[in-house]
Amino acid sequence: MPQSLAMNLETVTLYERLGADAGIRRIVDGAVAAHMENPQIGHRFQPYADQPERVEEIKQHTCDFFAAGSGGPDKYQGRSMTEAHRGMEIDGAEYDSAAGDILGTMKALNYDADTRAEVEEILQSLKPEITHV
Repeated sequence: MPQSLAMNLETVTLYERLGADAGIRRIVDGAVAAHMENPQIGHRFQPYADQPERVEEIKQHTCDFFAAGSGGPDKYQGRSMTEAHRGMEIDGAEYDSAAGDILGTMKALNYDADTRAEVEEILQSLKPEITHV
């Protein structure tokens, strides 16, 4: 393998491994659908089922946040995670359930174990900013 190709493979960002914007969008679409059906957290998402424009806004913010946090472009213009979730009283079990939906969606989309583990690490780092605020 030429050295330049090996160096490029070593510097591929998580954003690129996720498939850039299109790949992240597939993950977000799948995760939101899973959240809606999830018996532990679905009640938090069901009120938006008849508000497609609000669901799209949430999805776009999530895509932008995910892209920025994975080494992609920083287009996120939303609130901090703490501010976005303040007053929701999300507990640890709910957070873990939502994270499980994201990781399950990634597995269904055939992302490799290392990529899923890296996303899981990021999700766990965000947990204190989202739970019990």
